[in-house]
Parts: sequence; C-alpha cells; structure tokens
Amino acid sequence: MMRIITGSAKGARLDTLEGDATRPTAERTKQAIFNVLQFDIEGRRVLDLFGGSGQMALEALSRGADSAYVADASPEACEIIKRNARKTKLFEKMRLVTNDYKSVIRSLSGREDFHLIFLDPPYQSDYLADAVKRIVNGGLLADGGYIVCEGENPEPVTCEGLSVFRHSKYGRAYVTILEKE
Repeated sequence: MMRIITGSAKGARLDTLEGDATRPTAERTKQAIFNVLQFDIEGRRVLDLFGGSGQMALEALSRGADSAYVADASPEACEIIKRNARKTKLFEKMRLVTNDYKSVIRSLSGREDFHLIFLDPPYQSDYLADAVKRIVNGGLLADGGYIVCEGENPEPVTCEGLSVFRHSKYGRAYVTILEKE
C-alpha cells in the first residue's frame, strides 16, 4: 500500500496499476528522498516524466510544492494519477499529460524550468541517462534545482553541468540526486 507520508494530504492511500506495468517507488526510498530534499520543496515547481501512480509529484505537492507537471506514456497510468490527485485534493495544482518523456521535454524546452525533477523510468530501459541529457540540453532544470534519478544501475547517472549531490542504494533501487552546478 502506498500513501502520502506528510503534508496536506498526509495518510492518503494511493492506487497503482495492477501487474508489472509500473514499479512504484518503495515507501522507504520515497521517505529517504524527501528527507534529503525537505527544505527544497515548498513553493517549487516539480516535473515527473515517468509518473506511474503520481506518488512522487503528489508527495511534493502535499509538502508545499507550488505546482507539478506530470507525464506518463501510458493512458492507464494517467487515469490512476488523475484518480490519486483528486483523492488527495491536489489535482488543481497539477498538469497531467499522456505522452512520452522525449515529447514532453521537447515541448517544454526553452519555455519552462523546474526546481525538482523526478525520473523513475522502467529499469530495463536506457531512458534515464537520455532523459537527464535532454533535460540539461533543453534548459528544464532551474538554477539550484535537483534531478532525482531512480534506477538499478549501481553507477550514478552523470551529465555535464550537474554534480552528484547524493547517491544511495535502497533495496534493489539506486537513487542519484543530481544538482545543477
């Protein structure tokens, strides 16, 4: 069972897709990520390119983020995200699109920047490094912003213009938090 840990929607239970289509971030991992970022959330703009259930963006909104732009290529996942956003009463602060990460980055490049970006693509893909590179090239990360990358590779994702702020292992997942230099 997934839930919102703290903030305005504290305790709200979140729905997920059945089966292996998505792999939600474990509660322990989410707690650790938000413990690190707790003072860098309020009033910030959030981007989640592999929304899944929407839990990372919704947790940030619950903790005081100003707005969230959430995308997922799966229409079924977007329906779950919409349901969870309504359940937490955070839907009005969210923009939800059904599209792949490349299209979303292309459409936002040069138009918007975000303080906190979540990337948790399917583990068996090569999307993580590609998404980070496209985000940097598209100017989507605000000065002093963070990209939170979750994957199964023990080596941290790197990209010119970003430094590794934190790299940790939680169960099967490796989380790298990159900071704009």
